[in-house]
Amino acid sequence: MYQYPKPILTIEQQIQTYIDAGMTFDSKEQVENSLLTIGYYRLRGYSFQLYDKAEKRYVEGTTFENILRLYHFDQELASIVFSMIAKIEVALRARLSQALLIHQDALILQDSSIFENKLKYWRNMSSIASEIARSSDAFIKHNFKKYQGEVPVWAVVEVLSFGTLSKLIKNLKHGRGSSYAELVKHYRQPSEKGIRLTPSKDMFTSWIYSVSVLRNMCAHNSRIYNRTILMAPQILKIDKTESTPEHNGLYQVLLAMKYLRSSDEDWREFVTELNGLITKYDGVIVLSHMNFPHDWHTHLYV
Repeated sequence: MYQYPKPILTIEQQIQTYIDAGMTFDSKEQVENSLLTIGYYRLRGYSFQLYDKAEKRYVEGTTFENILRLYHFDQELASIVFSMIAKIEVALRARLSQALLIHQDALILQDSSIFENKLKYWRNMSSIASEIARSSDAFIKHNFKKYQGEVPVWAVVEVLSFGTLSKLIKNLKHGRGSSYAELVKHYRQPSEKGIRLTPSKDMFTSWIYSVSVLRNMCAHNSRIYNRTILMAPQILKIDKTESTPEHNGLYQVLLAMKYLRSSDEDWREFVTELNGLITKYDGVIVLSHMNFPHDWHTHLYV
């Protein structure tokens, strides 16, 4: 069996690595409790940017208390982000259901003619069938019991994963009179001249994909502070910064969330919460580590 080269450290030894690398703390008891309830490896994600690999030491002034505060900031941030994404997701499902019903057919998802790519249609139908079969929702059981297992579109969209939902939308035919055109009219965005424009399908679905990735990160308690998010949404010209960031970060996905917002009121409440959180942790967090530009307020407020 392969022997992993790094030694297994006890809590006491983990604390000693902090001390040896120049990190300070006020309470050893707090450090021990944090290592037992959060974990050395998870906390490492909030301190690696403060660690000089060449010197094998933390930058001067690094305290465990600030690392812990970064962790708490990230937890609170993920909570309000996840709550806002839930509102976005619910609104998207409702709007998609209404958009599909312009065809006046409760079983329209069984009609491949409204989709562009038939191979992708059948792949998506396989996922849809699997997610319906796994569902324990009462309304799904009701349709199996009373309607011979035929599930109407308004019920289907409620049980699909966010990922499957986005794939379904991406494969819809577009153009005048289509379900896609009906859906996307709820997401028109202002141009630099103040004209409200309909986003292209590639742009619109890039917003959904990136938000679904962030949603899953929040749902699985992954770190979102100082994190590269691989799925990059297409950003409106009005919101592009002067210099292109080296990597896609939280700020870019927050813009996608703004474009997909459930309502202006919901979004304003979210940005107010976000601003309060940033103020609360001022001096601990670094906005650039989340790709926030100096004028982020201007772009996120509506």
